[in-house]
Amino acid sequence: MSLLDRRTLLTLLAPLALAACGFTPVHAPGGTGDALYGQITIQAPQDIPSTSEVDSYLLVQKLEQRLGRTSAGRYQLDLTLGTHDEGQAITADAQTIRYSIVGKASYTLTRLSDGKVVSSGDEDAFTGYSAIGSTVETLAGERDAHQRLMVILADQITTRILTTVDLSASSAAESAPPSLLPPPT
Repeated sequence: MSLLDRRTLLTLLAPLALAACGFTPVHAPGGTGDALYGQITIQAPQDIPSTSEVDSYLLVQKLEQRLGRTSAGRYQLDLTLGTHDEGQAITADAQTIRYSIVGKASYTLTRLSDGKVVSSGDEDAFTGYSAIGSTVETLAGERDAHQRLMVILADQITTRILTTVDLSASSAAESAPPSLLPPPT
């Protein structure tokens, strides 16, 4: 068998192997991303326990871009956010010239129909900025580092939710006629 024939054969068999293992693209029709988009009410920035209201706002903004914005979704996403600065580069005369901003976001995704937590976890990330330039340059670098950190945390939370949440109980309960539902315990 020639190399070209092997490549063709592998190209044709790869989708079958993925389908056989239960792989479903997250954003495909019927995938988790499709089912959750616009169905998650994200906690208001002012209600998030956080060390910075600006960071809370930026995190919610990025999550709403990825998960859709709604005020009456079937799920509630509650968040806790914390950030702190750490000096990374210190000169011989004890001047800190580079900082890292370390962030941690905890989340809980709750199905509102029955109060069941369908996904939860903690995400950690960091970004850095230089403190060598003028005061304006340093402040701009710090602000940009906070924005980048919130993008990273939003991406991590979204990825974790879309890849770990189990919607099977939710979709079965919503689509089954009432007579077929198990009795409440």
